Amino acid sequence: MKEAILAAKRAKGLSWAKLGEAVGLGEVWIASCAHGENCLTPDAAAKLSEVLGLSEDVKAALSVPPQKGWSMEKPIPTDPLIYRFYEIVAVYGTTIKDVIEEKLGYGIMSAIDFKMDIKKEENPKGDRVVVTLNGKFLPYTKW
Repeated sequence: MKEAILAAKRAKGLSWAKLGEAVGLGEVWIASCAHGENCLTPDAAAKLSEVLGLSEDVKAALSVPPQKGWSMEKPIPTDPLIYRFYEIVAVYGTTIKDVIEEKLGYGIMSAIDFKMDIKKEENPKGDRVVVTLNGKFLPYTKW
């Protein structure tokens, strides 16, 4: 999708600003959709496809919600939401480990015998995300 869009954009000599005007969206948004970082509504995808002369497959792909950041092929995902979990571990990892070991002993939390719950908590200062990670404690074997 990305290659087809970029090739058509170059061939027609159009800027992201001109494409954004043609579709009725901002240039950065259009560029992010073309790069597979965001998606368009079917109507917007049809407009962009018409302007660039894109195939039906590319038009359809433009409307598929992306898995953000994975295309970067980096060890740490760049998707903002997914990255925040990495950031949490980077900032609080040793604290989490210390408190778990103080309460349960020397071991790990299983990601196999595991449950996760995600809830929305309404808050007048802005809704909150509550993520509960519930994994079986597995003590290290001593020998």
